[in-house]
Amino acid sequence: MEPTRIEPTLGTDRQEGGDHYTHPIQPIEYIMKNELDFCAGNIVKYATRAPHKGQFESDVKKIIHYAELWLELQHQKYD
Repeated sequence: MEPTRIEPTLGTDRQEGGDHYTHPIQPIEYIMKNELDFCAGNIVKYATRAPHKGQFESDVKKIIHYAELWLELQHQKYD
């Protein structure tokens, strides 16, 4: 019996777990191309998926939390 061959694919050509990212540009591509930091990147990620994943309120709360963290950490960085 021949082993099953798995064709290599690019990470940007597929999504693991769910189908809530169906946009022309994936959040990770936007985040990386714009060199966003961790907090800003998560804000983009949750804002992009919130209307589509079925956990809108939870995702908005995460956006708010990351925005608060981002503001707090930026103050520490520049004060």
